[in-house]
Amino acid sequence: MPLTRDQLRASFERAGDAHWGALIAHHEEAYPESRPTPGDIAKAEAQRLNDAGFGESARYQLLESLVQRPTPSRVTITHRIRSLPEGPVQETEPFTNYE
Repeated sequence: MPLTRDQLRASFERAGDAHWGALIAHHEEAYPESRPTPGDIAKAEAQRLNDAGFGESARYQLLESLVQRPTPSRVTITHRIRSLPEGPVQETEPFTNYE
């Protein structure tokens, strides 16, 4: 079953309030400019991970999604994913976009 927007939101929240909060700040601090909402980013990240093959729930478990803001206008996202069953944890390459 492919990853969904709601699963990605939960993954950002599992990483801690600061990570979901960084997505909110990224969107709100741009006012009156228009940056993607946290929900838009969660949806795009779900699609990106599905396209990379990580949406196969029988093979991978999304542990958490980490957000950094290298500049006020950019976010960098890294996902921690476990190979199943109980395999090693890997991190995706940092992805910067959503300006």
